[in-house]
Amino acid sequence: MRREYAEPAEPGPAVRAEGLLESQLAPDWTNQFRRWFGEAVAARLVEPNAMIVATASPDGRPSSRTVLLKGYDEHGFVFFTNYDSRKGREALANPYASITFPWFAIGRQVVVCGRITPVDRDESDEYFHLRPRGAQLGAWASTQSSVLADRAALEEAYARAEQSFPADTEVPLPGHWGGLRVEPETVEFWQGRPSRLHDRLRYRRVDGEWIVERLAP
Repeated sequence: MRREYAEPAEPGPAVRAEGLLESQLAPDWTNQFRRWFGEAVAARLVEPNAMIVATASPDGRPSSRTVLLKGYDEHGFVFFTNYDSRKGREALANPYASITFPWFAIGRQVVVCGRITPVDRDESDEYFHLRPRGAQLGAWASTQSSVLADRAALEEAYARAEQSFPADTEVPLPGHWGGLRVEPETVEFWQGRPSRLHDRLRYRRVDGEWIVERLAP
């Protein structure tokens, strides 16, 4: 199952192998991410905003899952969740995370490590009301990460949510639901190269300033 990153991917977009040099980097990680994210979108990757979010419990037991990036700027990367879910509880109790954008089809990854902070409630409320109504009701119906007796239990909870918030009323933001922001301490841009001589360039924050380091592959 091994394949050199110089080889084209069939089917799908060709894997990039031109490399990543320090001279090619944007002056800050935000613009570099914007550049690569735009290229991932242009390559028509399936859900290029999908990212793996890894958290850990207070005693160090890790867990990971795929969520969707909903916004980013110089302050970090934002996603939304049920705060009572496993990732929500871990993020609030042990506020550090790693996120990975696995753009394998174009031979790239972006890996972020940093501190987690809750998003302002006004921002969470604004995003919540941009979601489809079904997703809003689902946020009320699902006790995310809890054990269910069967599928019927979930569907019954959704039906109760529909009854609580009729079609002519607004679905309010649940108190247990909102955004989390990963504030980067490091942002690594990984470019696949032949013979496993990959390029790994990392922005790292030191005393409020960002430096760029090359890591061995």
